[in-house]
Amino acid sequence: MRTSRLLVPAGLTVAAAATLPLALTAQPAAAQVSGISVSTTGSTVSVVTSACTQINGSWGTAALLSSGQTSFAQGRQVALSGTTVSQSAAWSSVSPGTYTVVVVCSNGVTAGTQSVIVSAAPTPRVSPTASPTRGVMGGMGGAIQDYGTVTLVVGGALVGSGVIAAAWFLRRRSKPYRF
Repeated sequence: MRTSRLLVPAGLTVAAAATLPLALTAQPAAAQVSGISVSTTGSTVSVVTSACTQINGSWGTAALLSSGQTSFAQGRQVALSGTTVSQSAAWSSVSPGTYTVVVVCSNGVTAGTQSVIVSAAPTPRVSPTASPTRGVMGGMGGAIQDYGTVTLVVGGALVGSGVIAAAWFLRRRSKPYRF
């Protein structure tokens, strides 16, 4: 009796170990891989597939559908190009949004459908244009722009009043009994 109790848990362990490789290789129907691979780079959307065969010189067609478009004919269509190993298509200058990519082979079979999100393209970073032959231009801060007469008069009045106030403060401090 004691022997039978030990064999039952051991038998379950062996059965679980035997079915583990089968469970890992099997995929549920909803998670099966599409026959296309879609990627985005900035405002460019590209699709790659290996599911199509060439018929009469054509691999097939790929379409980029925006959110409001429902049929293949409404999208931006591009002919697939490539080799027997891999076929591809690309769309440039795609505005930000959510799109669906559909690939139909030349024999009429749909290779795959996949959604893709195109985000706003980053703004290019503009580097300052400086002439490397002139070196650092120190001391040119205010001399580059020509200021008007009113600005210069107001600036001079502020500097003059500052000098007068400093002199009055220092004179008063040296002789506290004077106003």
